[in-house]
Amino acid sequence: MGEFYPLFLFIFAGVFFSMVFRRIHVPWVVGLILGGVLLGPHVFNVIQITPTVDFIAQVGLIFLMFMAGLETKFSSFKGFQKQLFFLSFINGVVPLVVGMSIALLFGYSITIALLVGVIFVSSSIAVVIPSLEKYNILHTQLGQSVVMTTVIQDIASLIMLSVILQNIDPITKIPLYIFYPLLFVILIAFRFFLPKIKWLFTVGVRGTKDLFQQEFRATFLLLIGTVVAFELLGLHPIIAGFFAGLVLSDSIKNPALKDKIHAISYGVFIPVFFILIGAQTDISVFYQLAGILPLIIAIVLGSVFAKLMSGWLGGRMIGFTSNQALLFGISSVPQLSTTLAVAFTSFSIGLIDEKLLTAMVTLSVMTTIISPLLMDLFSARMQKAANVKGM
Repeated sequence: MGEFYPLFLFIFAGVFFSMVFRRIHVPWVVGLILGGVLLGPHVFNVIQITPTVDFIAQVGLIFLMFMAGLETKFSSFKGFQKQLFFLSFINGVVPLVVGMSIALLFGYSITIALLVGVIFVSSSIAVVIPSLEKYNILHTQLGQSVVMTTVIQDIASLIMLSVILQNIDPITKIPLYIFYPLLFVILIAFRFFLPKIKWLFTVGVRGTKDLFQQEFRATFLLLIGTVVAFELLGLHPIIAGFFAGLVLSDSIKNPALKDKIHAISYGVFIPVFFILIGAQTDISVFYQLAGILPLIIAIVLGSVFAKLMSGWLGGRMIGFTSNQALLFGISSVPQLSTTLAVAFTSFSIGLIDEKLLTAMVTLSVMTTIISPLLMDLFSARMQKAANVKGM
């Protein structure tokens, strides 16, 4: 039936499952992922993952990170930079050590142990952003800390991954000693030039009726252009999407433009991404638990415990309340895109075995479902406490 019918089913699934799961108070993200699992090829096989659907889902992921960057203001971190990097360090080093220890305990080599530790460092901010927005936390210092520390940790994990894989399956043809200084220079240049380019594209439509949505199209152009530029360097498009939003956050001041970007992001592209994640989840992995149950338990509990404890500890040390620190720890628990990308890449080049791959997929599935539920629970509790205090 061509490409439109599968795309229609994905959009329908997004609308339908958002409505159904909202009525039974299941988080929006979880509802979409579960809907994708049910309709995907591993359960009822209703929806098909076509190249068009996969492309739109990838655009959705980039838009999700772009929205996170757009809501992150550099001015929000004045006087908070040291605490931010300290928080990132604590919430990254502890999971790194725990992940390496677990892998070594189960007899894996130091290279694979380091790889597992790198996976433990990463988090999936995409899973928790909807919850942060729902309870108006994304714009607070806590919400901004969640976003920025996650991005810092993901960048660090991707850098460590590039070092590990450089001699096995290089992700860039540029030598690492040139790649990272070049990347830093480009980041600084984009921070300076992107707002000016956006101004140049929109200078003629200010104060007039923008019939062809020039400002929106210019913003979209810069977003995709940034992603393309970083992909050519070998950088993950998620980081590129976030950085595009970050550097444009101070120049996009029109509330109507922000509403348009938000509407098209959360109305079309982002739901397709979450439905796709569910559809790609092979639940048959749970049938293999008997032979590798100790490894899976250690991987899942080790990751969750390391993220929760390091997040809570770091949050308390920089002045967050106990509930805020716990919420920060919960926000760092989910392992999704980076985890799966690293796991499948490592498996495809023979670096990890099927047992460890199964454990990583299980980790991704369980933390992706559990974390938004805990986020909604504690966010609602914090909001209720704040309302009572304000009365």
